[in-house]
Amino acid sequence: MNKVVRGLVGLTEPLPEGPLLSRDLAPTPINDRTWSRWHIASLWVGMSVCIPTYMLAAAMIDAGMTWKESLLAILIGNAIVLVPMVINAHAGTRYGIPFPVYARAAYGYRGAHLPSLLRALVACGWFGIQTWIGGLAISALLGLLWPGWNGLGGSWTFMGYGFPHFAGFFIFWLVNLWFVWAGTESIKWMETVAAPFLILMGVALLGWAFNAVGGAGAILGSSTMATPVRALSTPRWLLVVFVPWVTAMVGYWATLSLNIPDFTRYARSQEDQISGQTLGLLTTMPLFAFIGVAVTSATVLLYGEAIWNPIDLVARLASEMGRPWLGALAMFAIVIATLSTNIAANVVAPANSFANVSPRRITFRLGGLITGILGIVIMPWRLLDMYQTWLISYSGLLGAVGGVIVCDYLVLRRCDLELADLYRKDGLYGYTGGVNRRAVLATLGGITVALAGTIHPSVGFLFHGAWFTAAGASFILYYLLMRLADRPAIA
Repeated sequence: MNKVVRGLVGLTEPLPEGPLLSRDLAPTPINDRTWSRWHIASLWVGMSVCIPTYMLAAAMIDAGMTWKESLLAILIGNAIVLVPMVINAHAGTRYGIPFPVYARAAYGYRGAHLPSLLRALVACGWFGIQTWIGGLAISALLGLLWPGWNGLGGSWTFMGYGFPHFAGFFIFWLVNLWFVWAGTESIKWMETVAAPFLILMGVALLGWAFNAVGGAGAILGSSTMATPVRALSTPRWLLVVFVPWVTAMVGYWATLSLNIPDFTRYARSQEDQISGQTLGLLTTMPLFAFIGVAVTSATVLLYGEAIWNPIDLVARLASEMGRPWLGALAMFAIVIATLSTNIAANVVAPANSFANVSPRRITFRLGGLITGILGIVIMPWRLLDMYQTWLISYSGLLGAVGGVIVCDYLVLRRCDLELADLYRKDGLYGYTGGVNRRAVLATLGGITVALAGTIHPSVGFLFHGAWFTAAGASFILYYLLMRLADRPAIA
């Protein structure tokens, strides 16, 4: 293994053989770093074009925001989260390491399990949600192609869903695991092929909406709702409505802002990862969110109700038009969109995190299987009932981790790591028994500050902006603790 990784940045000696090193966690060899800016941008296109993105702006409209305000919140949130995204991605590209190994620099080789598993558990929740959504699309697709599918299982239901729903969920679950078994090159191929196809399908859906109601003016005019929040003063509105949704938007990608090294370790250069991420994230997400606003607003005008879920909308259109093949094609596009998002955003990270717990025993494939099992146990259909609360809550957890890691890599170490020591128990990052207690304390401090916002309305802004307060508090606390400690590793 050492023969293929010699010559990497930060590697002045062969990697030490031991329990902290495995083939999945070893630095990516230079020859295997083949992802260009298009591959990185396509990755973000594939992750952004999905049903949760589609419904995000529609939920903001339902909360009383105009279409301009909702898209502004999404753009601001993406621009903010892009900063830690690029910083953490830098480590992946420079050293070729995945997130669990990268986290060892700040937390220690044992302490890294804390941020790694926190990120993994959140990803398992998202994996379950996306798999459930994709399963519903598969069930609807099969129902269009074979009407008898919808009658399978008779009247049996579980938590409000019948046999076809759970069968579609299991089928889509198996498809996801196949890509995990096939490895990262299959993910790169899927993202590259799916990206342009998904954008075209979204534009086609937008075209239908404009044509059906008589133009963009009618649609966008209908997206301004008269709700009680519109009567709030500007400062109060910002605190109660706008900031929480910006936080939710940051929380949407808070997971990827941590484990982005899992992908950028395959990038050809820093220029590729920076330009690819900027191009993919700041354009695709607002575009597809706009499609969600426009199409959902069109359904209000046409049907008198907001149909936020494109699966329900496509099934209805196919039935009205008497063209099941058209509905089947659209369902197939939804399945591809959900699959590309799920594999990239919600499988790679937890698979690497679980592998990091026991590198010798748990491979990337086994870690992916563990992710899949937890994605079922977590009952994802329940998480969909608490969308904004889910986003804000875990953004505080991951924001606290992000504050520590960014402070450690960018400010204290100035992007300079000793690569071999990341795989050595007695190296610079060994700390006390493999745990940097200051990083753990700073993380818990950041989480506590965010949760304090739930105690009383007067400090509610701490929770409404959970990612910001948790990240800021953990960043400052970690910096002070490490400087007071005056550790040689950061001198």
